[in-house]
Amino acid sequence: MTDFTLETGPDGIATITWDVKAKSMNVMSEEGFIELDGLIDTALADDAIKGIILTSGKDSFAAGMDLNVLAKMKEDGGDDPAASIFAGIMKIHATLRKIERAGMDPKTLKGGKPIACVLPGTALGIGLEIPLSCHRIFAADNPKAKIGLPEIMVGIFPGAGGTTRLVRKLGAMSASPFLLEGKSLAPAKAKAAGIIDEVSADPMAAAREWVLNATDADLVKPWDAKGYKMPGGAPYHPAGFMTFVGASAMVNGKTKGVYPAAKALLSAVYEGALVPFDTALKIEARWFTSVLLNPSSSSMIRSLFINKEALEKGANRPAVEDQKVAKVGVLGAGMMGAGIALVSAQAGIDVVLLDQNKEAAERGKAYTANFADKGIKRGKTTPEKKEALLSRITATSDYADLAECDLIVEAVFEDVSVKAEVTKAVEAVVSDNCIFATNTSTLPISQLAKASVRPEQFIGIHFFSPVEKMLLVEIIKGKETGNRAVAKALDFVRQIRKTPIVVNDARFFYANRCIIPYINEGIRMVGEGVSPVLIENAAKLVGMPLGPLQLVDETSIDLGVKIAKATRAAMGDDYPDGAVDDVLFWMADQGRMGRKSNSGFYSYDDKGKRQGVWEGLAAQYPVSDTQPDLAEVQHRLLFAQVLEAVRALEEGVLTDIREGDVGAILGWGFAPWSGGPFSWLDMVGAPWAAEVTATMAETHGARFETPALLAQMADSGESFYERFGTGKDKAA
Repeated sequence: MTDFTLETGPDGIATITWDVKAKSMNVMSEEGFIELDGLIDTALADDAIKGIILTSGKDSFAAGMDLNVLAKMKEDGGDDPAASIFAGIMKIHATLRKIERAGMDPKTLKGGKPIACVLPGTALGIGLEIPLSCHRIFAADNPKAKIGLPEIMVGIFPGAGGTTRLVRKLGAMSASPFLLEGKSLAPAKAKAAGIIDEVSADPMAAAREWVLNATDADLVKPWDAKGYKMPGGAPYHPAGFMTFVGASAMVNGKTKGVYPAAKALLSAVYEGALVPFDTALKIEARWFTSVLLNPSSSSMIRSLFINKEALEKGANRPAVEDQKVAKVGVLGAGMMGAGIALVSAQAGIDVVLLDQNKEAAERGKAYTANFADKGIKRGKTTPEKKEALLSRITATSDYADLAECDLIVEAVFEDVSVKAEVTKAVEAVVSDNCIFATNTSTLPISQLAKASVRPEQFIGIHFFSPVEKMLLVEIIKGKETGNRAVAKALDFVRQIRKTPIVVNDARFFYANRCIIPYINEGIRMVGEGVSPVLIENAAKLVGMPLGPLQLVDETSIDLGVKIAKATRAAMGDDYPDGAVDDVLFWMADQGRMGRKSNSGFYSYDDKGKRQGVWEGLAAQYPVSDTQPDLAEVQHRLLFAQVLEAVRALEEGVLTDIREGDVGAILGWGFAPWSGGPFSWLDMVGAPWAAEVTATMAETHGARFETPALLAQMADSGESFYERFGTGKDKAA
């Protein structure tokens, strides 16, 4: 079965159609490149063919490269993976350069055949790099389509000429949002930005007309023409020099130096801008090879592309019949419940949003209306679509309205007795097949399930706030939760386009189990006299999106106090965080509840803008004259999270390290450059981690004791992905 086919029309135009039969969107494979290269040769050699149109047989053009192609290049290299990767990338460059030159005489730049690309819809990654090598890009007037180069989001950069071509087409400054941020645009905006050439209601007809009338001059790319000058200036030009100085500062400011792909991309752009185009492609290929060999990029690709996709496709779904949700009941119309109702309605699911009274339920529904209104202002939706969205949500205070729901998501107050009362009220009106899910971040699912007459149909679904923005959903199995409930939760999460992880019931489940120690370690250091500025910057310099003090401000200090009190009550004399409570409770006593009160570990202005660490903190907890090394602070903050992840795996809360890594990055932003806690441990090595934690335990206490599993891995010399890579313990 072929991915590319060629058909020549009576007008002499050859149409090369990309259509990967086994996939809903085209993805480039090694075989696909070989086919495309061969068909281009065929079309260029056939005198009867006047020009070429490259398009897709699907309603989109392409989703990108199959990243397994890159992995295979690395594997094929054996002891010299760099040479293999570089050769493979240069082979791709040769194919795209062949399209670009189209058989023209290398000296006169005449005699080539016009090659147009028609994009019926989305074109991402290699799906844009190929069009950029064509002579003209036509896109369908499809506002839902996305056009861009998102490679930076998974730890690499556009390495098939996209970096070099886009910079030479737009200039470094204009290209930077698409290269360094992975920004994608709808066709009309992509045309306005200069990425594509035309948007048409009938792009095939427009492309045919252009191909038949194209001149030799129309085929010559600006960078191949004599006298080409880079838009905005090359690095040695005064304006260009300032652009690159600013770009370097911006990249380092945003990445803190921990994302190798961004630095490599900037190096490829800078160095490539100083040399002829073909040399620039070689430079791009060398930097791309360097990135692929960096363990950070390999880990990001594995977690944010391969593992994330596997989990979204149901890697750990029980083998039961389809459990697609037709109608969901959401109990509690506060911010969390309103958010769940919104994303459910967006997925086309009918929603019954219930609260204690109709007015509260209507306020929850208004959350969706306000969300849609903002979308209308930004041109992302229409009044008609807003009304369709709202029509799917029924606001009510009557439990009888839940009768036809096949899934209930309860998001009421975090109190066992309140949740038990709601559970019983729901089960009195819904069918025997209805699955009941509780949205809780701290309360044990098995305990809450005691209120249910059908505990096998009771499950936890932990959403992160704000629901519409956060990508992760944590599904928690109670002791009696059955497979159908798990499948229902997974199918629901897939419908609302989130990424699920499935964990077993335990205090704080997985995400909060790891993030609370991170916050606590930062607060503990404040009490010890460590500079809050050092704590916060140490966290950011190791790749955390927020320092622990800023994070507790964002989530609210009074919530931290509530969790601490509940945990102390449950653990009794074993409670380990008294030193943390001394600081946290004092802050609450001062009325400093975090961002919501415009006062916390940080000060805020009248508009809620963060101003810096609160000066009053130093009066109560003076900064010591002697401060720890940056690395020591970073180790404390990282290992506080990582060791809990290992213990969660050790105790069976986590059953798949892929979920541990993906969940950590998407759930609380654990240093994405690392690929997640288990990838990070594989990067630094279990022996080193065990040695460091043993020393930290002696210095800072038992919370840093080396878990037995980590010690075992250190002794055996195994990596976590060698042993647990597909979620199964090879030693078991």
